[in-house]
Amino acid sequence: MSHPFEGLPTTPMADELIDKAFSRAARTGRAKSGHDAQNSMLLTATSIISDNLENVVTAWPDFDTLHPFYRNLADAIVGVDALRQNLSEVMWASRKATDIRYEYEPRMRKSEIDVARKHRKQAFARLADVVEEVGDDLEALMHAREQLRVLPDIRPDEPTIAVAGYPNVGKSSFVNAVTRASNREASYPFTTTQVHVGHVEHNHIRYQLIDTPGLLDRPPEERNKVESQAVSALEHAADAVLVLLDPTGECGYPLDAQRSLRDDIEELFDVPVLSVFNKRDRIEAASLDDGSFEDADFLMSVTEGTNVDTVLEAAIEAVDYEPELPIDEG
Repeated sequence: MSHPFEGLPTTPMADELIDKAFSRAARTGRAKSGHDAQNSMLLTATSIISDNLENVVTAWPDFDTLHPFYRNLADAIVGVDALRQNLSEVMWASRKATDIRYEYEPRMRKSEIDVARKHRKQAFARLADVVEEVGDDLEALMHAREQLRVLPDIRPDEPTIAVAGYPNVGKSSFVNAVTRASNREASYPFTTTQVHVGHVEHNHIRYQLIDTPGLLDRPPEERNKVESQAVSALEHAADAVLVLLDPTGECGYPLDAQRSLRDDIEELFDVPVLSVFNKRDRIEAASLDDGSFEDADFLMSVTEGTNVDTVLEAAIEAVDYEPELPIDEG
C-alpha cells in the first residue's frame, strides 16, 4: 500500500445499507418462527447496520498519528475537521443501532407475538431513521475517499528532494534524466497538470524526487488556499529543494521573477535550497564570466548533460540522510 488512504473500502450509502440490513433480516426471519423469528430479524438488522457503520469509521487512519504530510494534504483536499465530524456522526449511528437492539429485545421477549412483531417493526423504523440521519455524512466520506485514494505515490518517510521553479525551466527533464525508467506521473486532485515522481538509488538508499507543477511554480500570492495548504504539506516531506531557473528567459518568465520565486521558496522551506541555472549551453560565453550568475550554486544543461550528475549528487549530499539503525535489544 503506497499511502494511508489508498486502501479505504467503499463507503455504503444510507439506502444501500438499509436495504442490505432489512433484506438479510427478512431471510433470517423466514427460517424461523414466532419470537425466534422476530428476535433474529432484529439481531441481524442491528448487527449489519452497526458493524458496517463502525467499519467505515475504523478504516480511516487516525489523523492525530498520521504523518503531517498526509494530514496537511487531506486537509487541503477535503478538510480534516469536516472529516472528523462526519466520522463522529457515523460512529454515533453505529452505537445508536446497538442501543436500539438492547432497548427492543426485552420488550419483544415479554410480549405476545403480535405485539413483538409491532416492536420489531418500530425498531426497524428507528434504525432506518438513524441511518438516514447520517446519509449526508456517508456521502461526504465516500467523496473524500474517492479524492484521497488517488493521491500520487509520495512517501514522506523516504529522503525526498523537491524540484521547484517556473514552468518550462527543465524540471521534468531533469527528473526524467536522473531517474530514468523509475519516473512516474500522477495527479493531485487540485492540480491541472501531472506530478512527476522519480527515484534514484545512491549507496543503497532510495531517494525520491518530486516535481509538483501547480504548487511550487508560482509565487505564494498566486496560490489559492487549497494550493497553499498543499505546499505546507510538502514542507513536511522535502529534505532538500532544487530550484531550477532559466537564465535565457525562454521559459517565458523574466530571470528577476524566477529569482523572486526562489527567494520565496528559500524563506518557506526550512531545508537546504540549491539554486540551479539550467540551459547553460544557451548562455553567451561572456555572461559566464561577468558575474551575472554569481547567485547560482550550479550551472547546468539537461539537454547537453552538463553538470546533471553533479547537481544530483549535491542534492543528495544536502539531504544528509542517515538511515535509522535497528535497536540493539542486547
